Amino acid sequence: MIPIRGLFESHLTVSDLQRSMAFLGDVLGLELAQVFPERKVAFYWIGGRGESMLGLWEVGTVPQRLSLHTAFRVDLPDLLRAPECLRAANVTPLDFAGNSTTEPVVLAWMPAASLYFKDPDGNLLELLSMLPDSAEPKLGVVGWSQWTNRHDRT
Repeated sequence: MIPIRGLFESHLTVSDLQRSMAFLGDVLGLELAQVFPERKVAFYWIGGRGESMLGLWEVGTVPQRLSLHTAFRVDLPDLLRAPECLRAANVTPLDFAGNSTTEPVVLAWMPAASLYFKDPDGNLLELLSMLPDSAEPKLGVVGWSQWTNRHDRT
């Protein structure tokens, strides 16, 4: 077998490339790697040049849309301030169930802290930070404050 060390590249389909480029550049602060206007595609570096890449592909508008999901690894302090940053950019932070939230959730089986939001095309984007704690699968998905309060008592 070939040992896979990580995911290098992922792609999202978008209905308006310029709008999506503004979102990734201005709201998320991703570095533009390359634009191919004739192909209606743009690539962004994630984690710095050569680390990971996200491709945006403009497609025609149709009544049926495909919603995709991409998760970005972030440092925990950045994740904890992400709800405020997203709201300042008029983006609604979401919990695991898709409800508006003011804090990340914890996927206890991993465990990882996570926060979701949608791009202008409705693709589900996620900010995720692995936690050093032991996994607790029986907890399911809990709010950050519930996770930290539980562990402060142990």
